[in-house]
Amino acid sequence: MGDARDTGGSEGRTAVDAVAAALAAIDEREEVLQAWAAVDGPGALAAAARVDALDPEARGPLHGLALGVKDVLDTADLPTCFGSPIHAGRRPGRDASVVALLRAAGAVVVGKTHTAEFAGPHPAPTTNPYDPGHTPGGSSSGSAAAVAAGMVDAALGTQTGGSIVRPAAFCGVVGYKPTFGTLSCSGVLECAASLDTVGVLASDVATAAAVVAAAAERPALAVPDPAPGAWRVGWLQPTGWERAEPAVQRAVEEAAVALADGGPMVAWDEPSWFAGALADHRVLWSVETAHAFGWERAHHWDELSAELQALISEGVAQPEKRILAAYAGRDRTAVEAARLFAEADVVVLPAALGEAPAGLGSTGDPVFAAAWTMWGFPALSVPWGLGPRGLPVGVQLVAPRGADRRLLAAGARLAELAPPTPPPPGPVPDLPPSGPQPSRR
Repeated sequence: MGDARDTGGSEGRTAVDAVAAALAAIDEREEVLQAWAAVDGPGALAAAARVDALDPEARGPLHGLALGVKDVLDTADLPTCFGSPIHAGRRPGRDASVVALLRAAGAVVVGKTHTAEFAGPHPAPTTNPYDPGHTPGGSSSGSAAAVAAGMVDAALGTQTGGSIVRPAAFCGVVGYKPTFGTLSCSGVLECAASLDTVGVLASDVATAAAVVAAAAERPALAVPDPAPGAWRVGWLQPTGWERAEPAVQRAVEEAAVALADGGPMVAWDEPSWFAGALADHRVLWSVETAHAFGWERAHHWDELSAELQALISEGVAQPEKRILAAYAGRDRTAVEAARLFAEADVVVLPAALGEAPAGLGSTGDPVFAAAWTMWGFPALSVPWGLGPRGLPVGVQLVAPRGADRRLLAAGARLAELAPPTPPPPGPVPDLPPSGPQPSRR
């Protein structure tokens, strides 16, 4: 698919062209990929025709962008089922705020992408577009896979721990989690209210920035900050570094050196407070998840996955003293993390432990993203070529809260310096589908 910069005005492809190409790619690869919970081809083509019929001067900044929407964000014209049979067929009758704003900006919703159950630890049926025997990551599984497979230009995701950054790395696409609160969570499934962040997976940094800028109604976000004369690059080896695969460790080192380009670099050993921050994230995630799913606990407990039951039970069992300590710890370590940026414009660290793990039973470990999510800092996953098993590797950039334009400028520069990430191979028609087919209208 093209990027958002190629779709505006009367020149270039039409919205109908974009949607037709998206539907063709879905027909070609969906049987194996399982990226979609629901696709409305006729409805998307009709919406694209309406967008194309607008006077060129009335078209929005995302005119003709083919968009996937994670199945935890409400859509008026498609079911929103949260990846759970408990809510099968649920029709909210309205769009989530960000979906409505993106439609108004000219994007065309092609369908709903598969999510891990309730955006939690139990995997979706989606496979990795580079190798269907490997996970695409989660919980924004279908969004990452659909963008990587060329089915859409961009897809909305959400992140409570590492649910945008990690699948972006596993699928070789850009994943952008903006500063907490940049995008509205109205009409979005609540998993952990103080952690949940809406973001985007996209074919490139410019498209990711354009989508978030439109959804936030902040056009300046689509215009990166001017690059400084030399990036001050921080290189962090946080908790989990020793478990990271050598290809990931090399990628982070190479990316830091390349982005600094001879300029100042600072390398930190793991701060003494970092591991505690990860533990605090776990407490808050479990407690807030337990509260968010009170209705499902009361009426459908046996229909929840064992993984989600365990997380909820963990949250219910947390003592009051530990909960209060976790909230206080978050505030304290957020200040410590912000101090790192007195010495660096951006921090470079892994997006995931390695290439996508084999099997579909797990979506991977969020160890490198969870704390930054808890602190509300913006994060960007940039592809960094392929690892030794032929699967993508991602590098994560983080900036201070509110410094999204700085982050996007650094990410765009890093993408220019990165080794190429070839597109995934074509469909493998002799493999059986891994789950139910999406509903088609």
